[in-house]
Amino acid sequence: MPRKLTISLDELVYDGLHRAIDRPNIDKFIEDLVRPHVIAADIEAGYAAMAADEERENEALEWSEGLIEDVARETR
Repeated sequence: MPRKLTISLDELVYDGLHRAIDRPNIDKFIEDLVRPHVIAADIEAGYAAMAADEERENEALEWSEGLIEDVARETR
């Protein structure tokens, strides 16, 4: 769920931001810049933990290969 945040910027930064980025895209631009600094470590750690779980990886591989077999058997 999006949340509203009010921030203060130097006037030159503010003007430059509005010149460089279309107004409707400023939120996404700022979020994309900030996101790796505030949540990337948690996501990376989560993916690393999942990849280290060999049993889970084997189950995921079996599941995805089963999907491929299901699609191959579908009639069109």
